[in-house]
This record gives sequence, structure tokens and C-alpha cells, in this order.
Amino acid sequence: MKNITDNNSQKALQIRVIIPAFNEENSVGQVIKDIPKDKVSEIIVVDNNSSDQTASEAEKQGATVLREPRQGYGYACLKGMEYIHQTADRETDIIVFLDADYSDYPEELPKVVAPIIQNSYDMVIGSRALGKKEKGSMTPQQIFGNWLATRLIRLFYKVHYTDLGPFRAIKWEALKKMEMEDKTYGWTVEMQLKAAKKGLKVSEVPVNYKKRIGVSKVSGTVKGTIGAGYKILSWIFKYM
Repeated sequence: MKNITDNNSQKALQIRVIIPAFNEENSVGQVIKDIPKDKVSEIIVVDNNSSDQTASEAEKQGATVLREPRQGYGYACLKGMEYIHQTADRETDIIVFLDADYSDYPEELPKVVAPIIQNSYDMVIGSRALGKKEKGSMTPQQIFGNWLATRLIRLFYKVHYTDLGPFRAIKWEALKKMEMEDKTYGWTVEMQLKAAKKGLKVSEVPVNYKKRIGVSKVSGTVKGTIGAGYKILSWIFKYM
């Protein structure tokens, strides 16, 4: 795997991808395949207590596979961060977060990291609201939840986001300073709220979105939908 060069400093930037994965044996391999390998230094899949062959499918495609038995999206992301801190702290410049369900287009990674590399942004959100969504790729509760959350953030924090999309990139040093703590559904909104509070330079880029492979563990269940909604709203009001 190769790296992207910062045009301003001619430094070879080290980009690492963290992919939380829970029972995604049918999709995680395709996600890894579609990531431009010449743009990243390492692809890290965090197997979040899967009961299927998620880990072995990721290993087949050359990913670094970590195990996180504690269930939760945030737990998986924190595990990936812990690994980078221990093994490649000084060699890492940018972290990209990407889901394992193949609903995003991994080949759009260069577009997501471009504002950081070219214009010195600290964080970039891949916005599904600005891109093209395949019909049925987002449930009505997902669409409403994103609409409500982004408007509350605009109202209370004076920051204009259009999405809480999971496909995102952030400078490693900025991510460490956030001291992320959410263990489950509130990870994405926590990051965006802390970016706003800390005055980070944030950009959004349009990303396309398609129907995921399999059933969502969050929006595909009543428990997941309620849990995600509660965590997102609680972070918005708590962090004020």
C-alpha cells in the first residue's frame, strides 16, 4: 500500500482506515477490495464480536483484523484508535472511518480526504444528503433522524452539518485531542459536536450511498433505532 503526498509539503501522508464490523461476512471483503490501495497505509477491520466469518473474510483481503468483544460501534472505533496509538502513532496523519456493510462507495476515499490534504481542513464528513442516494438505501427514520440532529446542532452550536454520515476523515492529531468516549450509537455525533466546540476546520463533501448488503443492526431494528435516536439527542443536549 502506498500513500498520498501532501502537495504543500511534499510529505507522504499516512492514511489508515478503520472499519467497525459486526456480522458482515458478505460485504466486508468487497468494501476492502474497493478501497484504493495506493492511497492508504493500512486497512483495519475491528471485528465487533461477530458470530460469522467476518474476521476471516477481512483477513483474506489483507486487512489487519482486531477483535473487540464488547458490543458497540464506539467500542470498535476506540479499539482501532488504541491499536494505531500503540503501533503507528507517529506514522499516522489521517484516519478514515468507513462502514463494513458496503452502503458507501469506498472508491470515493480520495474525495473524502482531499479537503484535508489540499486545504488543511481538520475533518471531512462524507454527506449522503449532498450526494446521490439509491432509493431505499436509507430508512425513513434514518432520514428524519439526520434531519432533526443536524438542525438541532445548527440551532444550538451554530454549525451547519447536513449529515451524520459514517464515511469520514479526520487528522489523527485532532482525533486524539477529542478524547472520544461514546461506546455505542453516539460516536458520529460526538465527533461532530466536539469538532464544533473545539473550533476545528470542518468540510463536507458529497458521497453516494446505496442499499447495504444484509439488514442494518441499527435502523433495521426497533431497539437499534430507539437507541441511536436517544444517544444522538442526549449528546446534543448534554454537550451544550
